[in-house]
Amino acid sequence: MPRDLSPQYDASSIEREIYARWTEAGVFTAHASRSARVGGDRAPFTIVIPPPNVTAILHMGHGLNNTVQDVLMRWRRMAGDEALWVPGTDHAGIATQNIVERQLAAEGATRFDVGRVAFVERTTRYVEETGGIILQQLRALGASCDWTRTAYTLSPALSRAVREAFVRLYEAGLIYRGHRVIHWCPRCLTALSDEEAEHEETTGTLYHVGYPLVDGSGTIVVATTRPETMLGDVAVAVHPDDERYRAMIGRLVRLPIAGIEIPIIADEFTDPTFGTGAVKITPAHDPNDFEVGIRHTLPMPVVINAEGRMEEVTDAEGRVPAVLRGADRFEAREQIVEMLRDEGALVKLEPHQHAVRHCYRCGTVVEPRLSDQWFVRMQPLAEPALEAVRSGTTRIMPERWEAVYTNWLENIRDWNISRQLWWGHRIPVWYCDACGGSPIVSREDPECCSTCGGPVRQDEDVLDTWFSSWLWPLSTLGWPDEQAEDLRAFYPTDVLVTAPEILFFWVARMVMAGYFFAGKAPFHTVYLTGVVRDMQHRKMSKSLGNGIDPLEVIGQFGADALRYTMISGLGVGTDVMLDPRHLEQSFAPGRNLTTKLWNMGRFLLANVGDAQVLPLSELDSSRLARADEWILDRLDVTIGECNAALGPARPAAAWAPDMRDTGLRLMEYTEAARRFMWDELAAWYLESTKPRLGDGADRADGDVARAVLVHVFDAALRLLHPIIPFITEALWQALPGRTGAEFLCCASWPEARGARRARAAEFEDVRDAVSAIRQIKAEYGIPLGSMVSAVVVGDGATRDTLAAEAPLVGWLARATVRMADDVPTGAAAHALLQRGAQLIIPLAGTIDVAKECARLSGELAQLEKQLGSLEQRLNNPNFTTRAKPEVVEGERRKLEQWSARRQQLEDKVTALCGA
Repeated sequence: MPRDLSPQYDASSIEREIYARWTEAGVFTAHASRSARVGGDRAPFTIVIPPPNVTAILHMGHGLNNTVQDVLMRWRRMAGDEALWVPGTDHAGIATQNIVERQLAAEGATRFDVGRVAFVERTTRYVEETGGIILQQLRALGASCDWTRTAYTLSPALSRAVREAFVRLYEAGLIYRGHRVIHWCPRCLTALSDEEAEHEETTGTLYHVGYPLVDGSGTIVVATTRPETMLGDVAVAVHPDDERYRAMIGRLVRLPIAGIEIPIIADEFTDPTFGTGAVKITPAHDPNDFEVGIRHTLPMPVVINAEGRMEEVTDAEGRVPAVLRGADRFEAREQIVEMLRDEGALVKLEPHQHAVRHCYRCGTVVEPRLSDQWFVRMQPLAEPALEAVRSGTTRIMPERWEAVYTNWLENIRDWNISRQLWWGHRIPVWYCDACGGSPIVSREDPECCSTCGGPVRQDEDVLDTWFSSWLWPLSTLGWPDEQAEDLRAFYPTDVLVTAPEILFFWVARMVMAGYFFAGKAPFHTVYLTGVVRDMQHRKMSKSLGNGIDPLEVIGQFGADALRYTMISGLGVGTDVMLDPRHLEQSFAPGRNLTTKLWNMGRFLLANVGDAQVLPLSELDSSRLARADEWILDRLDVTIGECNAALGPARPAAAWAPDMRDTGLRLMEYTEAARRFMWDELAAWYLESTKPRLGDGADRADGDVARAVLVHVFDAALRLLHPIIPFITEALWQALPGRTGAEFLCCASWPEARGARRARAAEFEDVRDAVSAIRQIKAEYGIPLGSMVSAVVVGDGATRDTLAAEAPLVGWLARATVRMADDVPTGAAAHALLQRGAQLIIPLAGTIDVAKECARLSGELAQLEKQLGSLEQRLNNPNFTTRAKPEVVEGERRKLEQWSARRQQLEDKVTALCGA
């Protein structure tokens, strides 16, 4: 970078140039041979990116998540670890297939018109053209991924891992083919897992329907929210202990509309308090009814087809009237209700609030449907994943999510992994129609049936997308090749950064896979970020139109400004609030920080010059000024604060209860680094060096100031680099006296130099005096740039320090400073310094004393009047007993504040105007 920095920081051109130099130099490429796990000399630190869908483009959620990951990666890279951040994308089965199907629909065709092979080829071309967009966009954010290891869930290597995982689970008896009620999306035409069928609270209707007893002795009334499924009823169930219906158990009722006779059965599943206490049993269209059907060996007719239309699909002949066949399920609901009303079977309707499952991808109401699917037995896999969190082997941040994780695993159900799609990993199972032998589950495609030698056909379904992504920490590092160098060097990984909504979809399943396939948890820490929301606390989304395009923000303010704004307000697990209507206001903190830092760099380079800067290690410590010792001491403290906030890179053992919230407090780390740069280095030390670096200054002292200034600015850039990598790299490249690394991103993390320096505390006297003078100027309306006289009265160390540093105090505060044994007479402003000395500024000739006395006296008189009214109110029992307690307490706090202000005014009037 050029030493002569431009007056304004041009983020767009500088960020683009720096990222190109980083990638060209390969600074983000990790080397397995350097990992201590394979004999190298560096501790590995690994993060795998939550793979975005190939259909995705960068949004603020990605911006937050990937900024957090990048901060951690850059920190550990600078700390000397062999740091690997694995990037990649997910093939996104349902989402990607939906897009291509919409393209076909616009052409007047369906996937069935073009056929499976052509459809997959077309989808592959679409992914090749657009699937890597988000990875390119992550570069604009500054993501320091190892792009040489970019992974893709449908690549040959990862597909091999998927097939190996399926076969191993099948051989272990953990994968089976089941005939069960599953969640079905009539829009996507595929099964969904329990987690993909999301509950939404809905106000519906509870329909009470009378089922007449066949013997004509009466009617039993059932309550249902889904009358369209009643054509698939095979029984009415009551609780065996419900006295109302005990005499009816075993008798027959006639199913309205269909006219079919079905039994009344007893089953403890029935809730006597719900509805009428009698429920219809439809095993093919309700998961709970399915279990009842199994227990009672009931038939299971299917009356709703895959597209959500009424049809006699399986074992349902004579159940669906011709007038209803082909009708959409919700249209059929209305028709059935009218038919029940006409038949006199509709007893009553009442509003009913209940949770209805919807497809997580398209939002369609899910249809429970009996189907043949492939399942994974989850309970054996869940046990070690539960123990990992309970024992502290893996921690979840924030800790409140551990209970959610545990509850899900304790009540886990088998995972439906087959999807009726064409885009994805084809299930590695083959069938022989010739001999009808057992299914062939194979790592390689079989050429023929192993039993009869006949032709075989592969299962039509593909695997759930999450079945490939639960292998992500393993498959991206070379598994199932146990000897793969990356796997040995970088597995287990370290921190997983993701969103809470995929705690079940992805995180818990990765822990299960890690234990089953590799015998180890895949990471020691799960860091769950908050959600990016607007000022109305709504999650940003396209549908609400309240999103912010990160690339627009980067274009206007730079990636560093976006990153800092996100991280500076990021408590562990807290949401980030941004106003999409006022980008300037939302990202002002980041923009202001980069502007301040750039201006500091320009000043430093202009004043330090091009001459050789002496390394701090070669400086004689006796030559350090108090300001030098103070800023070096503050740097040591800041490094300690940053290290404490970031925490250990990896646990020495299991996380103990008192360590659960250790580290990864990124907001605290960011504030410590910012405070040092802005409030200490820029506001105090940088200003203190100006007279030492100016014309006519002592050259030897100037060399000391130059050395310290370059050292602390270099350290400040290092501390800030993980947060704002571009501007810190640009300034560091222009810094004189650099040694070692070519890039800041590869330079070492700063280390504290040792114990606190004795004279560092003395500089606090300087800051105290300067602050007092500035405060007095502000109180009396004296322009900060105006010169005043200041007198220090008192004995001891403070006076000695201020006597020695009087020129510096005067420079910083725009004042002449002298020591005195007695308090000067006349109108003056007084300040008591922290260590006992007094600082007095005579005001005669500086301000209009008479006018100021009149102003202060008037303010005091007005305050006395207000205090009198307030005291009278608080002494009135009618007020204190009848007003709300919080109102009374507020008035009492006001009395304390006003009384303190009165004392301040009285002291000022006495000092300035006399008694």
